[in-house]
Amino acid sequence: MLELGAIYPGSYAAWREEALEQLNAKNDRLQKDFGLGSWARYDYDLTTGRLLFSGEGVVKVIAEIQIAGSTSAKARNWLWAWANSNLPGDLLSDAKLVRSFGESNKIDELAQSYVIDTDNDLEALGWDLTGAMVRICNALGAYRSPRGEGGGLYLSIKSIDWAS
Repeated sequence: MLELGAIYPGSYAAWREEALEQLNAKNDRLQKDFGLGSWARYDYDLTTGRLLFSGEGVVKVIAEIQIAGSTSAKARNWLWAWANSNLPGDLLSDAKLVRSFGESNKIDELAQSYVIDTDNDLEALGWDLTGAMVRICNALGAYRSPRGEGGGLYLSIKSIDWAS
């Protein structure tokens, strides 16, 4: 397992901020290359591990995903995917790598099940922690699916292509 000092000699806070900047650049690229964020419809299928983007009733873009975690407006927190027993195990391998990274580097917010939203910006917390996962696991980017109660489900994108 890589240690934080091996990939970033500064503090974890600076490393996490840089991870978010990298995620934003990756997501900008996905938007430019595949139109992410502009499709009329998206669907995710946790049994196949796919995120589908559609236009005019036709699937246009297919992404392979892993689940980072979710935010809850009611609980005002983030729950890592590996700590959610309702999620399929085969979509949790990257989140488990983040947990191992957090344990190895003594970074509590990466190693503990929940992270409390202390800054009153739940969406920012979700993107920050998803950015850490994308960086650790070298994902292509991430997507947030809103949830009915005001939170979100954060998905990392492992591969993406146009539907054939």
